[in-house]
Amino acid sequence: MAGSPYLSTEVLARVSNMQLLAKTVVEGFLLGLHRSPFHGSSVEFSEYRQYTAGEEIKHIDWKVYAKTDRYYIKRFEAETNLSCHILLDASASMSYSSREDGLSKLQYGASLAACLAYFMIGQRDSTGLTVFDSKIRSALPPRLGPTHLQRILTELDGITAGGDTNLAAPLNTMAEGLKRRGLVIIISDLLDNVENLRSALSRFRFQGHDLIIFHILDDAELTFPFDTLTEFTDLETAQSTIVSPTGMKAVYLRELKKYLGDVQKACADVKADYGLFNTQSPLELALSEYLHRRSRLN
Repeated sequence: MAGSPYLSTEVLARVSNMQLLAKTVVEGFLLGLHRSPFHGSSVEFSEYRQYTAGEEIKHIDWKVYAKTDRYYIKRFEAETNLSCHILLDASASMSYSSREDGLSKLQYGASLAACLAYFMIGQRDSTGLTVFDSKIRSALPPRLGPTHLQRILTELDGITAGGDTNLAAPLNTMAEGLKRRGLVIIISDLLDNVENLRSALSRFRFQGHDLIIFHILDDAELTFPFDTLTEFTDLETAQSTIVSPTGMKAVYLRELKKYLGDVQKACADVKADYGLFNTQSPLELALSEYLHRRSRLN
């Protein structure tokens, strides 16, 4: 898809052999890469079960009957596509970049969203994109095909960061509108109350969705490299404070460790996959490592 700054050929080349396979049973109608709860008659064998009077005899396995003198029905497990919902945080805090020549968290997240949409649609999984801050800004429902992929890329190209972070409100609104179980991918810096995240994720999990959380943070947010008196400004409230790094670095890193632990526990509690991405890490490396780890769990 030429013309999109967020679909890197380097990224695609590194992860082209990976697949996002939903770990939970999903509903769908097309033959694809994912298990369906519906049993059909033309795909992969699942199990035998005893015949019950009144059922159609065409499903009886007569070879088994010849060996056992009992009637057994062959059951098959359909393979199907799923609906994938990519949720991208575009709140003001996502505009941060500690390097003038580096990607902001939003640019990094948009690149990740573009790459995931490319692969999901490529493996015939209908994919949608929702952009949010404290509310849902825009939403493209899951569809298939190159035209729909181009719509997603066009939407990503026009995104600007702005607005407060409020994970609970837009994610709960999104959950209310989902009618089928599928894959929900959230891309955010998660700079909000962890309980808001836990509450929203719990609702998605209760509905049976498979969840992936991509936590996007800048390298400076992870390492606190400042060594001189520094003024910090909240990108969402515009409040500023001057801090001496000498006295604050140890405190900051201790609080960061606790925060990351709380986020990971919230994800683990609802069985959501969690990946922490540093914006200074090449996306093709970070994504290929994550997909490889996920593929081993399926």
